[in-house]
This record gives sequence, structure tokens and C-alpha cells, in this order.
Amino acid sequence: MDHPCRQFPVAYPRSSPRPLNPVRRPAFWASVAIVAAVTLSGCATYSPQPLGDGHGADSVAKLTAPTADMPTPALASHRFDPSNGLDATEVAMLVVANSPDLKIRRDALGIAQAQAFAAGLLPDPQLGITGDIPRSYNGGLTNAYSLGISQDLSTLLTRSSRKAAARNRVKQVNLDLLWAEWQTVAQARLLFDQVLTLRQQQTRLKAEQTALAKVGKYVRTALRAGNLTYDMASAGLNATADVRRRLATNAIALHQAQASLRNLLGLTATAPLRLTGPAYRPQPTSAQVQVALADLPKRRPDLLALQAGYRSQEAKVRAAILAQFPALNIGFNTARDTGGVITNGFSLGITLPLFDRNRGNIAIQRATRQQLRDIYQARVLTARSDMQRIVSDLATLDRQARTLGAHVHELDAARRAAEHAWHAGLLDWPTYLVIRGNALTADLDLLTVRQEQATQSIALQALLGNTDLATSRSPSAKASKP
Repeated sequence: MDHPCRQFPVAYPRSSPRPLNPVRRPAFWASVAIVAAVTLSGCATYSPQPLGDGHGADSVAKLTAPTADMPTPALASHRFDPSNGLDATEVAMLVVANSPDLKIRRDALGIAQAQAFAAGLLPDPQLGITGDIPRSYNGGLTNAYSLGISQDLSTLLTRSSRKAAARNRVKQVNLDLLWAEWQTVAQARLLFDQVLTLRQQQTRLKAEQTALAKVGKYVRTALRAGNLTYDMASAGLNATADVRRRLATNAIALHQAQASLRNLLGLTATAPLRLTGPAYRPQPTSAQVQVALADLPKRRPDLLALQAGYRSQEAKVRAAILAQFPALNIGFNTARDTGGVITNGFSLGITLPLFDRNRGNIAIQRATRQQLRDIYQARVLTARSDMQRIVSDLATLDRQARTLGAHVHELDAARRAAEHAWHAGLLDWPTYLVIRGNALTADLDLLTVRQEQATQSIALQALLGNTDLATSRSPSAKASKP
């Protein structure tokens, strides 16, 4: 008699092969290896990118300005040679190539291009594998499995709209970058002019300080000798103090302007800033202004960018409307049950549009489209108004500069005559100081008015949508660049 705990081998019918553990089957591992290889073959790899130290260049010689990257022909054709100092055009070239803000905007363009690439990708199909292993080996049982693949078809319905939205978004970012380049060039020219003007004012104030030192010495000598009282000498003392105050105020403004220009160029705070040549003084004609006003929406990069953004939003509205249709998922599978029966089938999944129907997203996209439409209308209106205002301001500044120029010429002649008369003892020093003070104020006022003229002219040229008047490259050419 056999022991009750003795194990007997199980007999399997010849028609039902002995079940095997899937992990021991070579075909199973071969399938897994193939799926893994296909899945991982196109995967990206990770590589770290550490942060920079945030230091700018300590010399202009370490900066480059590739002419191929310039946004206008006038910049692209200019010979770049910083060895003899930077002129207004070379400063603009360096700003385009090295401005930290423009680098960030170019990074945004790279993100938009990556998003456009992602919008055109199809969703990956889903592969499902299941297996069942009988725990009791009754006759006729075998390992069961199920293998299926499915694909979401609803994304195909909106793919063309999503791609159109992404393409127009890339155009918008590219045009915004071009507009930012033009504005940065205008800012560089303004800072260049501001630095030169402040340096001229500094030179004029130092010359005045040197001239007043002789009067101050005379006043202090008279005070010590008892020939003057302090109330009588206050005019001479105050004149010297006023020039010192103006020098200090001007020096602070000069430091700020130079720091802004260095930052725009990507230079360190202590980098030498040698500027040479005249300031940039554009003079748009009335005919150029009228032509620009007539076709402003076709020429200004910021307006063209808003148009591209509106087209992108139109595509998003279409995609949202298409997405209200039922989502569809279709798949095919093959399976074998534990009884050894092999079946082939398909699966179909559909979303029933009973409650959501994407109505919320459609409302959001339509409201966003209306907002962009109103923003565009407001921008065009503001641009036209600003241009007309600047034209009027320039006419006023021109008249003021001519009148003030004649006044300065007269006061300069009076100052020179008064200086000769005072040295000859024919003019008292209080009257002499009054004449010098009036001439100094007029000289500084004329420099300020001329700088304001340059500021308004550069601003008008930028608002025209053309930083080099008739020589600028078409915005569409820039927008077509990848």
C-alpha cells in the first residue's frame, strides 16, 4: 500500500501538451525583446547642462557680431571693427548679437518650434499583453494569453488644426523676435546718443567750473580782505556750488546710461566703453510717414505677429469644435484561453457626447479669439496715434531747436565779451556771473533739446516698422527663417 503523502506524476493526454511556464519559453522572451527594441530605438538620451556664472564680457574685443544674423541690410553691410571704438551702427550690431534679453527671446522661438514639432506627432499605439497560468492541471488545460494593439483615432481628426495653430505660433514668435530686435536696436541708438550727450554736458560743465574758479578765487580773496560781505559774495559762491551740483547730477545720469548700454551689450560693469562717431539722427520725411501709415499692418513685425497669433487661435477654435465629436479608439487582438481555443477580435471604444461635448473648451477658445482681435485693433489704433503725435512733437522740437540755437549763439557771444570786459576791469563780477549762468543754461538746454529730437526721431523710425527706412529687410523674410 502506498504512503498517503506519496507524490505521483500527473499523466497528461497526448493531445494536450504539458503546460510550460512562460518565463521558460524562448518565443516569449524573443517577443519581449523585439517590443523593447522597437520602443527604445528612438528614445532621447539625457545629458546635464549646468548653469553659467552670469558674468558678461570684460572687453568689447571678446564680443562678436555676425553680419548674417543682422535684422536689417544697413547693419549686415556695415564693417565691424571695434579696435578704433564703437560707432552707433557697431553698437547696434553688438546689441543684436549679444543682448541677454534677445537671447531669451530666441530661446522662446526654439520652444515654439519644438511645440510645432510635437503638434505634428501621432500618438503612440497601445500594446497590451496578458497571460493566465492554470494553478491546477486538469486535463486539457493550457496557458492562456491575450495580445492586442489599439490606436486612438480622435487625435487624427484635430491633427491638421493643431499643426496649423503651431505653425502660426512659430511665425508669431519669430516676428515678435524680429520686432524685439528692431526695438533693441532703437534702444541701443538712444543710449548711444544719451551717453554722448551726457559726456558733452559733462565737458561743458567742467569748462564752466574751471572758468568760475577764477571768479571764486577773486570772491574769497575779497572776503578775507574785508572788501565783501557774505551776503554780497553769495552770488559768486552759489554759482560755483550750482555747477558742482549739476556736475554730480550729470555724472550719475552718465553712469546709469553707460551701465544700461553695457548691460544691453552683454558687458561687465567695468568694461571700457569707447564710443566714437556721431550720434544716430534719422530724419523720416513726411512722405515716408504717410506711406508707413497707409500699409502699417503689412510692415510692422509686431502687427504681423499679432496677425499670426490670431490665425493660430482660429486654428485652435476649429480644433476645439472638431474635438466635440465622439472620441474613437479602435484595436485588434488575438487570444488563447486555458482550453486552448485561439480567437481573433477587435475592440471599439467611443465617448458618448452627452454632458461635456467639449463645450467649455470651445467657449474658452472663442473668447480668446475675440480678445486677440480686440488687442490687434487697439495696437493698430495706438500705433497710428503715436506716430501722428511724434510727428507733431518733432515739428515743435525743430522750431524750438532753431530758436534756441540762435539764442545760444547770442549768449555765447555775450559771454565771451563779458569775459574780456571782466578781465579788463570794465565789468563787475556779479553781472559777469549772471551772463555766464545764462549762457551755460542755454547751452545745456540746447543739448537736451537735440537729444530729445534724436529720441523722438528714433522712436518714430521704430514705429514706422522699419529701422532703416527704405533699406530694411521684409519682415516676411525673417519670419520664414526656421
